This record gives sequence, structure tokens and C-alpha cells, in this order.
Amino acid sequence: MIEPPAPDASAAPEDSAVPEASAAPDASAVPPTRTTLTWHGRRLYRRGQPHQILSGAMHYFRVHPDLWRDRIRRLVDLGLNTLDTYIAWNFHQPREHEATRFDGWRDVERFIRTAGEEGLDVVVRPGPYICAEWSNGGLPSWLTARDVAIRSSDPAFTSAVGRWFDELIPRIAALQAAEGGPVVAVQVENEFGSYGDDHAYLRWIRQALIARGIRELLFTADGPTELMLDGGTLPDTLAAVTLGTRPDAARRLLAARRPDEPFVVAEFWNGWFDHWGERHHVRGAQSVAATLKGIIADGGSVSIYMAHGGTNFGLWAGANADEGGLRPTVTSYDSDAPIAEDGTLTAKFFAVRDVLGARGPVRMPARMPRLPPARVPLHHRADLLAGLRAVPAPSSTGPRPASFERLGLDAGMVLYTAHPRIPSGEHQLILTDVRDRALVFADGTLLGVADPAVTIGGTGAAVRLDILVENLGRVNYGPGIGGHKGLLGPVLVDRRIVQGWDSTPIALSEWSSPELARAVAAGPASTSAGFAVAAVRVDRPADTFLALPGSCRGFVWINGFLLGRYRDIGPQVTLYCPAPLLRRGENIVTVLELDRLGGFLDLRDRHELGPPEEYVEDFD
Repeated sequence: MIEPPAPDASAAPEDSAVPEASAAPDASAVPPTRTTLTWHGRRLYRRGQPHQILSGAMHYFRVHPDLWRDRIRRLVDLGLNTLDTYIAWNFHQPREHEATRFDGWRDVERFIRTAGEEGLDVVVRPGPYICAEWSNGGLPSWLTARDVAIRSSDPAFTSAVGRWFDELIPRIAALQAAEGGPVVAVQVENEFGSYGDDHAYLRWIRQALIARGIRELLFTADGPTELMLDGGTLPDTLAAVTLGTRPDAARRLLAARRPDEPFVVAEFWNGWFDHWGERHHVRGAQSVAATLKGIIADGGSVSIYMAHGGTNFGLWAGANADEGGLRPTVTSYDSDAPIAEDGTLTAKFFAVRDVLGARGPVRMPARMPRLPPARVPLHHRADLLAGLRAVPAPSSTGPRPASFERLGLDAGMVLYTAHPRIPSGEHQLILTDVRDRALVFADGTLLGVADPAVTIGGTGAAVRLDILVENLGRVNYGPGIGGHKGLLGPVLVDRRIVQGWDSTPIALSEWSSPELARAVAAGPASTSAGFAVAAVRVDRPADTFLALPGSCRGFVWINGFLLGRYRDIGPQVTLYCPAPLLRRGENIVTVLELDRLGGFLDLRDRHELGPPEEYVEDFD
């Protein structure tokens, strides 16, 4: 049995051992040590002194690394004493058989050390599942492609997690407060009670963390309902909650279940994220301040989610799925946070700062420098199919279309090509199961979006049939996590199956600058879609916000870096381009438009996230 780290830091019963069948690497020889954070009598202590965690969420994977210190200093100015961050497994290991990366943007150790250098404690939330509106909830698609019961004690899942933790957790352990670092707490899984009830799995995760060196406070986080707390808590681990409102009800519920534990809100939702096609979610500063007062009253601890949201750069934005279908998340993760996506200190910043009782000066400027507004022409260089085909990629040939997962492709698009003979007259081309959006071409002519069918004409001859399938975002929450992408069911001409397919992966987020240049050079352009470029001259790099008036939907690169998606259905209008992505002199913006290209690229001096809608999320 793994003993709790300190006698006064948990309420572990004698029978809280991990079953042998689900045991992690043996940690029985590890002696218990006193954690930096302890509790007793519903009060939290830091090295023996009464303490409240006043934390803010900020994710290293959503902020350009050149801006980490700037944004961390803004958290300090907000009046916080702690930073918390998720760790996104798929960000570090997008492919199973390639080296796991902890360099550059993925240098989470540098991020944590930077927070410590600025005087903050750090709470680490390593998952392996994180939700976070991040693609696949942070789980690698190469893992969820298998026949594996994710987030369970299935050995096929825990063995993969164990190998990932072997790489990750010792790095975190070396940064614990006990080792002179800033890490004071580590979360066990993430809101597991919203997903399942495999307590052997939760105990496995807890023991796996301890076995790899975690000595500081361990905690779980779940919604404040009996159902979720029953599924997601452990008897030997501090139970925290996540909520948007009604902290008093959550406090009473936890006090009834855990009478000795302090009240800790691991996520206080002071804003919310957006889906394409919806309104921009906001929450008023006074509403946030009132709920925050209720949380920190009587010694309560809090993490503001998000304190600084950042950006879903590239193709990392996740999606939700419900009875209405797939709802992809926008590129911005501003989340109406106190510190806006571009670092601006908002009215909510000052309202929260007041509630937290911050008295020191605000050291950081209210906003970062910005480029002046400008409009530059957008030059259409290559049509869609020609540009995509110009970038070499290994294709798979077989009787059926290959899914993204079979092709080893996490995000982007797949171009499926077949040569069916179409009888004379009009017929229905039916895509029985497409994930997520398919453009259909016959002999190079666009027939339309298959939803799920288009009309195709025939003469009795063979037709070159191209179907371009776009992955709109992997589900990050609920039972839909791990769903596959691509043409997953048969393609029919009326009732006859089309067989014999070439499936070519288009890994947009992995394209190099030379590959992007090859796509652009595949002209001339004669249709309304395809690749376009704009040249932006900059005397001194500063933040800017890119808009594409008249364009419909697609992707934007700046100097070879994929900023993310844009769509004319909103709510997001502009894409945030931080100054470190620009250079003095000429900067090349590349656009891949899938439907209808406009004539201009706008540089704007403020973010436009769409018409606002007051929104407060909470558990019923």
C-alpha cells in the first residue's frame, strides 16, 4: 500500500491500496515525506503556515515561448501566488516511434522554472487526459487509433501511459519544492468523474506518479455533484472541484463528504471558449468577482481558468460532439480571461485583482505594442488540388479509403482518389460515413460538399473522382474522445460501392516552408479556391491581428508558421499574430482557401472575436 505523503495531509482509510492487477511500478520502498502543502481541520498550510492557493491557469503550449515570461509577470500583477498548467501528451509525442520532445516550445521545464523565477508556485496537471478544448483531450491519436479502452485500467492503455510518464514525470519531480523548485502539487487524471468510474485506474495513476518521484500534494478535480465525485475521487487524495457558480453549495457538499479537507476549486470558469458558428462567450467582471469572493471566503483556494487563455495555434483546437453533431472550437482561446489572448489587461483583470486584495503596483503595460492597421493585396497563385498535389506525400493504395489513423495522420486533410466508371445520366454519390467535411471533384471540377451526397453525371466512361476530407477537430470531452477521421464508410454510386482508392495524407501542420512554397508555385490559378500570398513589410515587429474580408474558410501561415483556421461564420474574425512570429522587413502570409478567396489581407490593431453573449457554464 502507498502511504499518504503526510499524516495530516489526507484522510486515507486503511484499505486504500491499489489492487495488484492494476499496480503501477512498485513504489512501496519509497518512504513518506512531508509535502509543502498540507491540510488539517479544513485549512490549507504551506510549510506549516496558513495558506490559500491563488492560482491562474496558463498553458505553455498556447503561448509563444518568447512571451512566457511576459505573461507570467502579468499573472503576478493579477495578485496570484501560483500558476497551473496542463501538459498535453500529443504536443510532445505526436508520433509513437519518434523521440518525445521537450525542446523549444515543448520545454515545459523551462516554463515551470520561469514561473518559479517570477515568484510563483506551480501546479502541474499531467493527465494523461486533459480536456482543455485541446485536440483529442491531449491523448495522441496514434494511441486512440487502437482497440484500447482509454482512461481505464486496460493494460493496453496504462502501459502506454506508463511509458509516457517515464519520460515526463521525472522531469516534473526534479522541479518539486522539495528539490528547490516551484512545483507544489500534481493532479491525478482530470475530471475523471465526468467520464467513468474505474477507481483501479485512478489508483494506478496516483501510484504511477509516486513511483516516478512525485512527493508533493496530489489531488483530484471533479464537478461538484455526487455522481462526479463518486466517480473521480480517491480516499487518500485531496478532492478539489471545478465550477462556474454556486461555490457555497460545492463547499457544503465537499464538507459533508470530506469533513477535514480544505475547500479547493481547481478550475473557476471566469469565461468560456467558443465554437465556430456560435457567438463569442463572455462573462461580466462583476459576476466573476462575486463568485470569486465566495470561493476564497473562509480560506478557500482557487485556480482561475483561464487567467490567460492564449491561442490554439496550428490545428490543435479540439471539438465537442452532441446530438447536434460536431462543434469545432475556434483558433482563439481568449476565453474572456482577465489577461486577454494578446496580453491585454482587461476590466476583469482589475476586478479580480481587487477581490484578491493585490496591493502592489501593476508592473506590466496594459497592452503590447501593435502594428498600425493596413490592407495588402492577396495574390491567388495556385488552385486547390494542384497546390495540394505539388507537395509530395506517401499515399496508401487499397480497395477501401484509408482513415487518417491508418495513414498516421493526426490533423489536416486526406485526398482520396478513385476512377469509377459512371453510367450515363445523373447519379447520387453517397458518402456513408465521412469525418468531417468532404469536397468532391469529378475530373477536377468541384461538385460540392457531400452532406452526405452530391449529384454526379456520367457518360459511361471512367471519372477521376477526388474527395478532399478535412478533419475539423478531434473531440476533447466525453465518450466521443478518440473518434477516427476520414472516409470511414463506403462511398457509393447509387447503391454500388466504389473500390480501388489512393489515400494521400496532407499534413498541413507539418509542412515546411519549402513544401508550402511548392504548393504556392503550382499555378496558375483559375478557380475561387486554392493558395494565395500577401507580402507584409514591417519596420519593427509588433503584435497584429489578421483578417481576410471576403474569404470563406481555410488556413493561414505567417513566415511558414501555421497560425490556425479562419471561417466566415464567426464568431472569430481576426487571427492573433504575436510579434515573435514577425521579422523586420518582408513577411510572407500564405493562405489556403477551401471555398472562396477574397482579394485582401487586413492587418488590424485590435482583436475581433465576434458578437458577445453573456455565458456562465456550470454543472446542474
